[in-house]
Amino acid sequence: MASTTAPGTGESSTQHTSLRVEGMTCASCQVHVEHALRDVPGVSQASVNLMTHSAEVTWDPHTATLEQLLQSVSDAGYEAMPREDNAPTGTDNRGEEKTLRARALFTLIGGAIVMAVQMAVTPHVAGPSLFGLHIALLIVTLAGMIFGGSAIYSAAWRAARHRGTNMNTLVALGTGAAFLSSVVATFAPGFFLSHGMSADVYYDAVLLILGFLLAGRWLDARAKRQTLNALHELMKLQPETAHVLRNGEETEIPATQVVSGDIVIVRPGERIPVDGQIVEGRSSVDESIITGESRPVVRAEGDPVIGGSLNYDGALRFRATAVGEQSVLAQMLRLMEQAQSSKAPMQQIADRVSGIFVPAVLGIALLCFVIWAFAAQDAGKALAIAIAVLVIACPCAMGLAVPAAQTVAVGRGAKLGVLFKGGESVERLARIDTILLDKTGTITEGKPTVTGLFPAPGISEDQLLTIAAAVEQPSEHPLARGILNAAKDRGIQPASVAEFQALPGVGIRAKLNDDWAEVRTASADPTSQGTRVEVRKAEQLLGVIELRDTLRPGAKEAVARLHALGLRLEMVTGDAQAPAESIAKEAGIESVVAECRPENKLDVVRQRQAAGRNVGMVGDGINDAAALAQANAGLAMGTGTDLAREAGDVILLGGQPGQIADAILLSRATLRVMKQNLLWAFLYNVLGIPLAAGALYPAFHILLNPAVAAAAMALSSVSVLGNSLRLQKFRPQLTPQLTPRYTQT
Repeated sequence: MASTTAPGTGESSTQHTSLRVEGMTCASCQVHVEHALRDVPGVSQASVNLMTHSAEVTWDPHTATLEQLLQSVSDAGYEAMPREDNAPTGTDNRGEEKTLRARALFTLIGGAIVMAVQMAVTPHVAGPSLFGLHIALLIVTLAGMIFGGSAIYSAAWRAARHRGTNMNTLVALGTGAAFLSSVVATFAPGFFLSHGMSADVYYDAVLLILGFLLAGRWLDARAKRQTLNALHELMKLQPETAHVLRNGEETEIPATQVVSGDIVIVRPGERIPVDGQIVEGRSSVDESIITGESRPVVRAEGDPVIGGSLNYDGALRFRATAVGEQSVLAQMLRLMEQAQSSKAPMQQIADRVSGIFVPAVLGIALLCFVIWAFAAQDAGKALAIAIAVLVIACPCAMGLAVPAAQTVAVGRGAKLGVLFKGGESVERLARIDTILLDKTGTITEGKPTVTGLFPAPGISEDQLLTIAAAVEQPSEHPLARGILNAAKDRGIQPASVAEFQALPGVGIRAKLNDDWAEVRTASADPTSQGTRVEVRKAEQLLGVIELRDTLRPGAKEAVARLHALGLRLEMVTGDAQAPAESIAKEAGIESVVAECRPENKLDVVRQRQAAGRNVGMVGDGINDAAALAQANAGLAMGTGTDLAREAGDVILLGGQPGQIADAILLSRATLRVMKQNLLWAFLYNVLGIPLAAGALYPAFHILLNPAVAAAAMALSSVSVLGNSLRLQKFRPQLTPQLTPRYTQT
């Protein structure tokens, strides 16, 4: 994924690179890596995702090199490597989960045993026996620190060498201080006794802190894998092999070797390997995982098929039309990965806090130690409180609060046929209060049929239709398809044309027998309920053709759902007033902006925004692209043009009107979860740190125990992930509890 300009143009080129980053454990790590990449000369943008352990970097290869990017991450204390084009941003690493679980169990069981021994045996032994017992506990603790905590200590050391701090720093300092204090109490208890302090050991706390932290990371890894399941499921849809016709014989080849134009054979029960167009056969095809359409659709000769969909009951032969990176499935995967790696605006709050979080906690812990050492005259208690402050603080929860919800939402949306292009798209869509709906292809079928032919005097209906069909033949506009279908029904074969020119929002023209012929929008007729176009040749009016479109199935219900969501609805179309109002009335839309050229659609969006509205634009055509890009959130119908899909923030893969409300409901639910996660993460730290510092002692004295503080810390990030995973069960239906935020005016 790189874009460059030709040498000699004088313009700088840019390149986009995806990196896999190892060693990140918290939001502070994420911020450090991001800053390290942005500090490289030539890097214009860098975004790091803690969930997927990935970085997306935009840089100038004339100024920087890939080696410099990798070295900057290494200098920050982490490891980076280029990600292969077909590799997912999140890997299904069950081996890492097993390792974390084993280490967590080892340290937790060891900690529980040490704690039980200390509580049950220590009060009843003294002298050499106590020393021998402490030596045994020290050995068990050291084994737990080496086996369970080695990765934590090495990560903290790497950060320290590069003058950085992170979550590992807090844990390493806390457990290290507790361990060293215990070692001194074991070998030189007189040091504490001579200063009027008790020679307490904290071997159990060291192991339990590490155990709870590792248990939390194991649960984190497990939850992260579940949030990335949608991406992995999509990747599995691509069959490994395909049956193609080569030299008249059926040959099985790797699916990656299919080229555009190959004839591919698919039997009942097999998955379709690549996108294509059917040349022979008829079957029911399950496209639900791609488009969100729950029922199988019938596909026959001339119909398109999508790679990854399941062929049910008929044998098909189709011509491959899009393979590799151009296929629908590959584009979905790419957009999902970009969405998971992008940042929602809300994440910026957490990033700013995370940048100063760890140093602030270190300062608070040191201050608590000094205050309690003087106030309580007990260095042992002061040390326990300082350790509790270090380990209860959790930047992980803040780092995961937004990306966890975002990642689950992107995956859930893909299963519903709703493709978000990024975290910003999710957040912006959730905040819209006004929807502008294009008519043709969005509310209507986009397959107008000719309902009237009105030739000029001396011109027959067939002559009128022949010239119109010849001009419209190269066009993909729905009106063109309607005219061509009418000509086909009459057995008319369109003549060839030259110098074809599209007139956006107006019509089309081409040279026919050396004369310019045009088909353009006719003047409004208040008595007509259809769309009227006039046909001209050599500036002579040959007549008018009237076409009528039909409402899409489910359009009425979709409009009713959008009303129930409290959204203001307007239909914006280039059609004449009368047919536009007729369709709008049938759909249940009160407000219509008709006879709207493409630049006027853009003006309508800007006018609504100037009035203080958050505007969502829904469209599918080339003439909708500018308005889709300008809107606060652009929703492009997946059945529309490439330009419209490129301009939109959200792609409705099934192209169904009902998916508009689905996308909005999912985005609102995601925004709620993001806010809940951030609120929990902030409240946890705002309340947890003071309580661990003894602010309400003795009421909350249990939090002064470092092991309890560690358990609370682990719970915080797990709870954020657990809350985010609720979005996997999201169902896009309106509930009786839904109260509109706005009323239709």
